[in-house]
Amino acid sequence: MPQIPDSQPTVETPERWHHAHAFKFKTGLTWLILLSLLLGTFSKMGLDWSLISQKLPFLLGLRLSPDGFIQGAALTIMITACSMFFCLLIGLITALGRMSENALAFGCATFYASLFRGTPLLVQVLIIYLALPQVGIVLGALSSGIIALSMNYGAYLAETIRSGVLSVPRGQQEAALALGVSRWTVAVHVTAPQALRIIIPPAGSMFISMLKDSSLVSLMGLWELNFLAQSYGRSTYRYMEMLATAAAIYWIMSIVLELLQSRLERRFAQGQRR
Repeated sequence: MPQIPDSQPTVETPERWHHAHAFKFKTGLTWLILLSLLLGTFSKMGLDWSLISQKLPFLLGLRLSPDGFIQGAALTIMITACSMFFCLLIGLITALGRMSENALAFGCATFYASLFRGTPLLVQVLIIYLALPQVGIVLGALSSGIIALSMNYGAYLAETIRSGVLSVPRGQQEAALALGVSRWTVAVHVTAPQALRIIIPPAGSMFISMLKDSSLVSLMGLWELNFLAQSYGRSTYRYMEMLATAAAIYWIMSIVLELLQSRLERRFAQGQRR
């Protein structure tokens, strides 16, 4: 089937419109049925719903911790957001190093990526928080968690960015440069929009994984969602209620990221529709 040029909009026929809406309706109905079955299963377990309603504001982070700092899901979101920001910076710098013709930059980028992709995230968290003080570098629990998540996922994101950039035909960049367009303009207006179409899906999946892996900072005593769920479960001997509630909150936050990812995918795929 021949590809329609980017300048020509997709024709939305009535049949295609009805098919798309029927598909969405059936998908939503499937979700509703499965969710009803899941909730029905939990309702037959004899859960203490009053305990869940009592602890839910703390798990969501609507209440501050005893020392006046945010806790629960609010702290999880803050850790994830900060880690995402630094992960993007590290991933971009490393990707540029991986594509550089400078031996020093290439060597540093490949060494860093191999080190952090080849060792477990849990070990990295423990080294940064527990082992570095042995050599005089003392970091707080919050900064240690953010550094570990950023460095670990930055190594993976670098490969995603590199593959996205390399997927753009080199002829387009050369043609733009031949027309006298600056390299910065080519990178921003020619390479980036096409590369993002490839980068966003795997990057979105990594950020969702980062959201869940932020639970590892509970090992350092931070009052994030996983830490609170385990603490309340231990003190009340009702682990099912607390851990299931924490899982539901993680799921909702992941769905929000999935919707954002889907929106970005549609935004950067407009020129590729057939």
